[in-house]
Amino acid sequence: MKYPFHLQYFSQEKTEKATPKKRQESRKKGQVAKSADINAALVLFVSVMSLAFMGSWMGEHLLHLFSYSLEKKLLYDVTETSIPKLFIELSMEVALILAPVMIAAMAAGVLGNYLQVGFLFSTEAIQMKLERINPLSGFKRIYSVRALVELSKSLLKILFIGGVTFFVLWLERDVYLRMSLVNIEASLPVFGGLAIKMGFAASLVLLFLAFLDYMYQKYDFEKNIRMSKQDIKDEYKKSEGDPKIKGKIKEKQRQMAMRRMMQEVPKADVIITNPTHYAICLKYDDGQMDAPVVVAKGVDLIAQRIKEIAKEHDVAMVENRQLARTLYARVDIGHVIPEDLFKAVAEILAFVYRVKKKA
Repeated sequence: MKYPFHLQYFSQEKTEKATPKKRQESRKKGQVAKSADINAALVLFVSVMSLAFMGSWMGEHLLHLFSYSLEKKLLYDVTETSIPKLFIELSMEVALILAPVMIAAMAAGVLGNYLQVGFLFSTEAIQMKLERINPLSGFKRIYSVRALVELSKSLLKILFIGGVTFFVLWLERDVYLRMSLVNIEASLPVFGGLAIKMGFAASLVLLFLAFLDYMYQKYDFEKNIRMSKQDIKDEYKKSEGDPKIKGKIKEKQRQMAMRRMMQEVPKADVIITNPTHYAICLKYDDGQMDAPVVVAKGVDLIAQRIKEIAKEHDVAMVENRQLARTLYARVDIGHVIPEDLFKAVAEILAFVYRVKKKA
């Protein structure tokens, strides 16, 4: 069936929220709402805090390493084997001094990713795709709305972070202007403390901007994974099956159930009728059944078909409008009749058995 053009257009417009299946597929591809600024802000903040607590310890060990190197290593014999050994030794010393800050920064980066997307491993994002090196696609990415938004974000970060660091310097201007009157050993802690203050202020501003960026990334992600009404229908067909096919299967099942039910009509002992709208087939075997069982029932056309089959096989029919309605409403096919109807049904069965005995 073909729909008008305007209906086809609106059915393809992506206005619906993504389904859980669509979100799961996007996550498997590595497409999630994530802000790189969150990681950068956390790494900067944790690094600054680590330097604030361990800066004096690191400074003492670095000064000791420099003095030791200048005093002892200058007299080191320069040979092909001594230079690599000296380089490895000094690298290990520096790595041990910087290790606490590096480990804290790495942990902050991992924590930033986990807080945003949880545990996620996907190779989709690093797969080689030719469209990524297509100059035309790259040109479109450079001159796009997203690129303009990213440029605006970068300028905003530079403006805010530059402004707050300048403000910190301006507040401490009297302190560092007096540093020309003191020696290097006394000025180093002052400049170190000033650097910590600037880093702490910059990290707080970056955390605030990163939160705003994360909200934007989440909005942009939700917008990009929106689905059209047709997409939702197609997904439903794939996951649940085509409704038309399912309808045909159900219709086939109904037909088979109807044939099985009609096969039970000749085995019934009595057909209780309305007389025109209802027909309920009852069967009772005192050796195998505790109570009569409804083996078939129907209304209107099905009821007429049941009565036709009953006439063909000489099955007794008794008219009882109230009982027929009650049995149809309360008893399913294959179930025994309720106790409160035993007496009424027993009277009918007794009547049928007497008629058959006389015949």
